[in-house]
Amino acid sequence: MAESQPVPVQVGEKRGCPEDEEEDAPTKKPRVEKDHKNGGPPRQDGEEEPEGEEGDGEEDGETFADMMKHGLTELDVGILKYVSDHEGFSGILKERYSDFVVHEINKQGKIVHLDDLTIPAEPAEEVTEAPQLPEESDVLTEEQKKQLGELQLFKNKEDNVSIEVMDDTKEKRTLVHKAIKTQFPGLETKTEEKEGRKFIVAYHAAGKKALAAPRKHFWPKNRGSFCHFVLYKENKDTMDAINVLSKFLRLRPNMFSYMGTKDKRAITVQEIAVLKITAERLAHLNKCLMNLKLGNFCYKNHPLKLGELQGNHFTVVIRNISGTDEQVHQALTSLKQTGFINYYGMQRFGTTGCAYTTSRQVRAILKNDWNEVVDLILKPRPGAEKEFLVRCREEWAKTQDPEASLKKLPNKRCVEGQLLRGLSMYGKKNIVTAFGLIPRNNRLMYIHSYQSVVWNTMVSRRIEAFGLKAVEGDLVLRGTTAHLLSAEEAETCPIHDVVMPLPGYDVIYPSHHVGKGYRELLSADGLDIDNMRHKVKDYSLAGAYRRIIIRPSDVSWEVIQYDDPRISLVHSDFEKLENKPAPVFNKEGKYRALRMEFSLPPSTYATMAIREVLKLDTSIKKQTQLNTTWFN
Repeated sequence: MAESQPVPVQVGEKRGCPEDEEEDAPTKKPRVEKDHKNGGPPRQDGEEEPEGEEGDGEEDGETFADMMKHGLTELDVGILKYVSDHEGFSGILKERYSDFVVHEINKQGKIVHLDDLTIPAEPAEEVTEAPQLPEESDVLTEEQKKQLGELQLFKNKEDNVSIEVMDDTKEKRTLVHKAIKTQFPGLETKTEEKEGRKFIVAYHAAGKKALAAPRKHFWPKNRGSFCHFVLYKENKDTMDAINVLSKFLRLRPNMFSYMGTKDKRAITVQEIAVLKITAERLAHLNKCLMNLKLGNFCYKNHPLKLGELQGNHFTVVIRNISGTDEQVHQALTSLKQTGFINYYGMQRFGTTGCAYTTSRQVRAILKNDWNEVVDLILKPRPGAEKEFLVRCREEWAKTQDPEASLKKLPNKRCVEGQLLRGLSMYGKKNIVTAFGLIPRNNRLMYIHSYQSVVWNTMVSRRIEAFGLKAVEGDLVLRGTTAHLLSAEEAETCPIHDVVMPLPGYDVIYPSHHVGKGYRELLSADGLDIDNMRHKVKDYSLAGAYRRIIIRPSDVSWEVIQYDDPRISLVHSDFEKLENKPAPVFNKEGKYRALRMEFSLPPSTYATMAIREVLKLDTSIKKQTQLNTTWFN
């Protein structure tokens, strides 16, 4: 098998979005279990984790390149092998976020698109005759709508808009209240009396009121309780998008459900469901949302569940490629026919840190050595970090005072801040409770990333030892049960059916010498492979099975030439809705790009497929070094 040979690659500049916030991204419990289709890992949503690009780029004089000097490389996390023998070539990954487009594949196997912004017709319902009242849209004048629109978009110098109710009846006031809230989501209303005249005052909902439980409105019995819609987003991760929608609609984020989270630095399209919010209210948001668009509304009687998707369809543009047409053809033909090693991608491990530290943290957690856990998270560590984190760690090393250390952090929502807050609240004698203040997803990150390093490492050894042929002692799944292959069975078993386990108490291991290496690897980290349970259930390692080779479906590609590096090379759903023309390519253009499309099942990483094509190291550390060299 071909060994890793990093090839120079440029990484494009980071582009921000005005609404981006550093929000915690709570997700539902990742289930560590055997995935029927793909031997899924603890991550349940089947997409790439956010790509670790949230940093500001510079902090107190430190450049992003400085921050990455001590970051992880593929070698650190066990990514070592390729399955093909073609010659790699260079290119620019994600120069623009529009170079990476992800469309969800729903549970019916359909690729999700945003192609309809209309509001669905209400089902017919028998109603009793009621007095004829004006329509909601008729109760506001054009001038009032203009003022309310400006207020909604924070363009109004005043902090409210007052509308005098001339025909003062309860029915008329109700219509005005409803019209404002329906047509201008994010605004709240109240009735005030001034000098004997009644006014309806519209203002921005904020603070606790914005997140309070929504008011109960009439909901027809024959309308499904959940409004399903397609969310199109640019350069924003899924939880950020949902937090924005929540604030405009005055809902808690957990009122929304989805099948998986999507990349931030990309254009992504996915299905979302929300409880008892009308399509009309959602559609009105389109005029005030940035980098988000909602459409394809329909009502159903069920929410969405994490992991229900069948996968994702990717459209990826790699600019300024150096490979010849023949090299490109060889690389993509191999991807289509053979596939790629199903490694956990670099996104799973963050941008900085150390695999050694992670293994020590897992060992300390499994041994209930909570003082060691705290020390490993808070003590000074090698490598560049943001200056405030360095100051926080130095304070902790000097004083062991959680309150003093916490004061060094401007953002208390990071892992270090949450742990210090817990220690301040519960004391250093109750570390388990204090550790619990870290969001569950972040706590499990240590364990899951360690399992992933072990899996990557053992799969590299498996490919090194046996190549792309099933052998006696390999594992395959029969239903949800792992089965050891006999020599005879291995003769007819395709490599795409072979799985390898993430370490845990509920898995078996290959019986050949590579399988026996699991015990040696964990023992070297001070862990007992026969004792992976923990008295705190969250920290027990059940394990899972994961296919070692993935073959993408729907693979296609073309080499395109263009002159303007600023233009998008993909025709997005939003551009199609706006009737904007598709990009035009010049066969004699001075730049060459590879545009490739493929579909992947859940829990697989598109970056690992791209790695196989280009033969490059996908770590941010390596790409940053190469990028710096390229421009210097």
